[in-house]
Amino acid sequence: MKSNYLIPANSKKSQLILGFFTPVDLIIFGVGCTITLALLFVFNNKVNMGALLLILSPALIAAFLVLPVPNYHNILQLLTNIIMFTLGRKRLYWKGWCIKDGK
Repeated sequence: MKSNYLIPANSKKSQLILGFFTPVDLIIFGVGCTITLALLFVFNNKVNMGALLLILSPALIAAFLVLPVPNYHNILQLLTNIIMFTLGRKRLYWKGWCIKDGK
């Protein structure tokens, strides 16, 4: 076996924290939870159900963004790819393997 390497399918997963999260994901989730805890301390027991959902929304949104989905790292990565595809360059330039490169 000369220069034959087998790369496991989950080799990218080993670069993630706990197999799911990047440092940016943990920062997003931590900030969302911190904001939610601060709001819970400020409005401790004088809120109704609607206000409670509004107070919990930073943590819920952050958890939604870092939620793992199949074929993508997480929903944040999926949304980033959708935005980059939608707003990105529409004209594709040929750069193939042939000698003339399509000219």
